[in-house]
Amino acid sequence: MISYFVGGPIADRFVPRKLLPVALFSTAIGGVVMMSIPSIQTLPWLYGYWGLTTVLLFWASFIKAQREFGGHSAQGKSFGAVDGGRGLIAAIIASFSVFLLDSFLPVSADKATPDQLAHALQWIIGFFALLTALGGVLVWLFLRDQEFEQNNLPGLSISGVKAVMNRRSIWLQSIIVLCAYVGYKSTDDFGLFAKDTFGYHDVESAYIATITFWVRPVAAVFFGFIADKFIPSKIIFWCFVLMLAGSLIISLGLLEVGVKWYILMTISSMSAGIYGLRGVYYALYQEANIPVKITGSATGIVAFLGYTPDIFMGPLMGIILDSNPGALGHQYFFGVVAAFAILGIVTSLFYQKTT
Repeated sequence: MISYFVGGPIADRFVPRKLLPVALFSTAIGGVVMMSIPSIQTLPWLYGYWGLTTVLLFWASFIKAQREFGGHSAQGKSFGAVDGGRGLIAAIIASFSVFLLDSFLPVSADKATPDQLAHALQWIIGFFALLTALGGVLVWLFLRDQEFEQNNLPGLSISGVKAVMNRRSIWLQSIIVLCAYVGYKSTDDFGLFAKDTFGYHDVESAYIATITFWVRPVAAVFFGFIADKFIPSKIIFWCFVLMLAGSLIISLGLLEVGVKWYILMTISSMSAGIYGLRGVYYALYQEANIPVKITGSATGIVAFLGYTPDIFMGPLMGIILDSNPGALGHQYFFGVVAAFAILGIVTSLFYQKTT
């Protein structure tokens, strides 16, 4: 979380073509360490190191590169296509990793020894490290430096941070991202919800949860494209409406056992709203006329506040579900998600008036 904030000014000082390869190569080096199966004492340091390489050096610069790529008229297409591509590639890589794991095990996973599992896992980790390093090579070869960056690079100071902190739109955008991210974290509960509420076995529950992965690329690209036709904040409003409708249906216990198509439709539409938000909420910079040269500082603030659900949503979900076993706990949990969706709807309306 600290790296989100500090990484913003760094992204405004150095061009993405330099920062992103360094971040990716550094992350891949951590993968090599992980491949050695380090001790449990080493893992906290390794994960802290990854917190620096994947956020401090990467995230704000990554968002800035997407904004530059979209120009003045295609911000929605740029952010939507990238988030959709992230989802699609993640699903493909995850599927391929399962295939690799099965290939490297001499026996089935439930019969494999710890040493056999560790050996197979080393190949999987190495595969991810190689892909990450390859990403760094591709960025270095194909990402262009924008002309304005060569001539107008700000110094590494807090001036950009002060400039964005004085804008009301940045604080409203932070709330929008926070509410959207609560929705994103709630997708972790879909599989367990289907199991606890409808008695589905593990495979059926996994199938329900997998729907969200394949809705993501379609929703992010679709809503990103129409955001360029209309105003991004209006698209965000309707995405929150979809998120609210789905979470209310679940929280009010309106889904019936045995009506699988209704369950799938509810989860799919809610997921479409959630991933539509992810594909559009950074396009709000253009609507608010945030200068491109301080996009990094803006992202530092928006991400620092907006991604706080990474901290509180897991424990909150655990407390609610443990205190209310069965279907009731999930209804209470999605009631909380519905409350954040309402906050997102109200904030998006304020954002429209502000901009």
